[in-house]
Amino acid sequence: MLYGIRTLDELPLSGKTVLCRLDLNQPVDRAAGRLKSINRIEAAIPTVKELIAGGAKTVLLAHQGSDIEYKNFYSTKPHAEVLSRLLGQEVKWIDDVCGPAAREAIKALQPGEVLLLDNVRYVAEEQTLFERSLKLTHEQQAQTLLPQKLAPLAHYYVCDAFAAAHRDQPSLCGLEQLLPSAMGRLFEKEYGTISSIMDQPARPCVFILGGAKIADAFQMMETVLSRGIADEILTGGLVANIFLHAAGKKVGQGSLDFIEKEGYSAFYEKARTLIEHFGEQITLPSDLSWTEDGVRKEARLDDLPEDVAAVDIGCETAARYVQVILQAKTVFANGPMGVFEKPESEYGTRTVWETMAETEGFTVLGGGDSIAATEKYGLVEKMGYICTGGGALIRFLSGEELPVVKALRHGSLLPLAAEDRYHAE
Repeated sequence: MLYGIRTLDELPLSGKTVLCRLDLNQPVDRAAGRLKSINRIEAAIPTVKELIAGGAKTVLLAHQGSDIEYKNFYSTKPHAEVLSRLLGQEVKWIDDVCGPAAREAIKALQPGEVLLLDNVRYVAEEQTLFERSLKLTHEQQAQTLLPQKLAPLAHYYVCDAFAAAHRDQPSLCGLEQLLPSAMGRLFEKEYGTISSIMDQPARPCVFILGGAKIADAFQMMETVLSRGIADEILTGGLVANIFLHAAGKKVGQGSLDFIEKEGYSAFYEKARTLIEHFGEQITLPSDLSWTEDGVRKEARLDDLPEDVAAVDIGCETAARYVQVILQAKTVFANGPMGVFEKPESEYGTRTVWETMAETEGFTVLGGGDSIAATEKYGLVEKMGYICTGGGALIRFLSGEELPVVKALRHGSLLPLAAEDRYHAE
């Protein structure tokens, strides 16, 4: 076991039925009926290949659609087509999750075959609204529809969905109560990589925190500073603007208006507290950039016009950040330096990201915007590690035990001999 969780090495797979939960959630082009990105599917391939090679009857479970629920739910049929291409064999698909058709399809599987079920969030207890309202324990989740219908058909449960490890839903936390469980190779790699940063990072260890997910950044910052994990934090985006204002620096009235509008002004006091306790380790921009009629402008803080809305760090700040990154042994980035989607406000993010690709230190990136920036600049192959998780990564780096990790530890204690209690031939 690793971290108290079984790995695939410990499961005798030949002829066994395995329920494997993946995170294949990708942007969808609804008009064309295809996926806009397949990076999460590609990341899941090693685990599925290993299950196939071991002679398992593999049943894949996945969701498609985020917290907006019904507005962006979509079928997993396009995912089956991509999986088939990447695996070099047919991945069967059925438009059912745990009803009679799905159960019959599972029973009909032969060793080495793969079946992808439809979107698990079509089942009520898998929806975010239910998760947040019901707050079921893992034992209660095990008694809901999906686990009760699927667990009797399987020998083992494997979770390879680290990106969803912060969620508390039956397909992620309930099945481990009924089936001997293990983590997949992607989960093992991501959990191990982030654990190494939390436990013994090579130093200097630098965190780069930017973007607009303020609550996540502040929670993470407090943890890594108070536990002595980060030696220095470089700030950008709205995170930097909040800290600058809290420190009595100019950021432009437009910046303050946006912070107030988004409800982030409550973080000013938190920023002051962090500055008071860890001020020497929190590096703030010395200049900022804004746009006028689509043209980039920038100035040092003291010379910043009163009414501007900052959209990027300035060139002077970017140059300072470059030197810090090049000297670091570990660099973790979550969140861009500004509005990197537009050419006039991408300089800070592009410069920082290109430096991370050049440094000899170990680089780790996480979060949707961070990954999008990495892909935009063609730097995917040059980064040390890119974590598929967003919310899970933030929760883990904030010091919280992830619900799926807790559930997997429980399922890893169930003896493999217990399989006869659950599966139906």
